[in-house]
Amino acid sequence: MANTVDFSQFFKDAYFDTKSAAELYAKSNEYGAKYTKIQLEAAEKAIDLTNTWVKDYLSKLDAFTKPESEPTELVKTMTEVTTSQLQGAPEYVAKFADIAKNAQVAAVELFMAAGADAQSELTAATKKATAKTSKAA
Repeated sequence: MANTVDFSQFFKDAYFDTKSAAELYAKSNEYGAKYTKIQLEAAEKAIDLTNTWVKDYLSKLDAFTKPESEPTELVKTMTEVTTSQLQGAPEYVAKFADIAKNAQVAAVELFMAAGADAQSELTAATKKATAKTSKAA
């Protein structure tokens, strides 16, 4: 049976700060979870909008359930349904675009916050290292 190698002692001997790595992993997971939430919320809104659009379309197809005695009446019904769909499509497309835009804005805000956090952590680490170097000299 193969033995599992424990690298924890190796990293301690190599002066690798495992606490920093754990914090980095936790921060990465936190931002990943927030980003996933943004994506899932956008997907849920898009699905809801799709359902609304399909239900609207199906309700208009109800016009075909009434028997028409003249072919011209059938053509008139087809024209009305098609025209209604074509007129409503830009509204739905605009709503999809709004969902995408809001998700993009939320994602950019998240990325900016992550960058600001990383910058502040880097500044703090640099100050700490400078202080250590100054004391050693």
